[in-house]
Amino acid sequence: MKAIQVTQFGGPEKLVFTDVEDVVAGKREVCVRLFAAGINPSDTYTLSGTYSFCTPQLPYTPGLDGAGIVESIGEEVTNVRIGDRVFIASLMRSNSTGTFAQKIVCDATLVHPLPDHVSFEQGAALGVPALTAYRVLFQRACLKPGQTVFIHGASGGVGLQVVQMAKSHGAKVIGTASKPEGKKMVQQAGADFVIDHVTEETIDDVLALMDEKGPDVIIEFLANKNLETDLKLIAPIGKIVIVGNRGSIEINPRFAMEKECDILATALWNAPKEEYEQSIQGVIAMLTSGTLRPIIGETLPLQKVSQGFEQLEKSIGNGKLVLKIN
Repeated sequence: MKAIQVTQFGGPEKLVFTDVEDVVAGKREVCVRLFAAGINPSDTYTLSGTYSFCTPQLPYTPGLDGAGIVESIGEEVTNVRIGDRVFIASLMRSNSTGTFAQKIVCDATLVHPLPDHVSFEQGAALGVPALTAYRVLFQRACLKPGQTVFIHGASGGVGLQVVQMAKSHGAKVIGTASKPEGKKMVQQAGADFVIDHVTEETIDDVLALMDEKGPDVIIEFLANKNLETDLKLIAPIGKIVIVGNRGSIEINPRFAMEKECDILATALWNAPKEEYEQSIQGVIAMLTSGTLRPIIGETLPLQKVSQGFEQLEKSIGNGKLVLKIN
């Protein structure tokens, strides 16, 4: 079968489209014929060979998220049947052969039903982004209906799902984006207000949208640039949850003391088993009801996966980046 194989750590040039040995489902495993796979920032970190959460054994096929049809099942598998439409939400170090391939074999617990109204591309946009969005809102920020959520960088694969989940929970949502197409996606996801990224000079303008109170929750995707601004923006006793960061920042802790706010962080790989399972069930419920509708930014053929990695590294594009698999 065709797959992406990595034999050396490095950059996107190390992603090789090639023939690999076919995969076979063993006991408690499922084989899925894949039609789409999602690319996550964590995939680029893993490829570098320096990611603290995971260093795979070479050679390996990347990819944690995907969607397709169950082709075969091993002994003792009861949660899916052959022919079922499913999405895969695997984790690092889990039993999975990787989704950047025509087929995947993985533990049956990583395979979940995909409703008929959800496309394979949308199914591939679940997994890491949806579980991260659920965890950041409900397990870290402990979002309550009626609160205001400010999403600093809402036009990405995770941010758009944060918007939808927060709105479905009865929150007021303000999202930022830098480009017109990104702002349009954030608006499409249901945000009450869509604005430019906030700077020191525009804090007062943002506060005016919230009667000067500030947001109860800030979801931050570029903490090394925005954290001190977030501290000035957050409401008293509010919560800032860091999802993304690309470097160091010097802040004045007095801003946090003045607001008596919490600075939290999240990495999906740290989720305890019971919280991970809670996230999965929550995502499936919202997906089934239609309140969660992943927004696809761009699709690329599997053969052009290197281009997708380059776009992620340069922060090019909005919405979820998905690979189509023939």
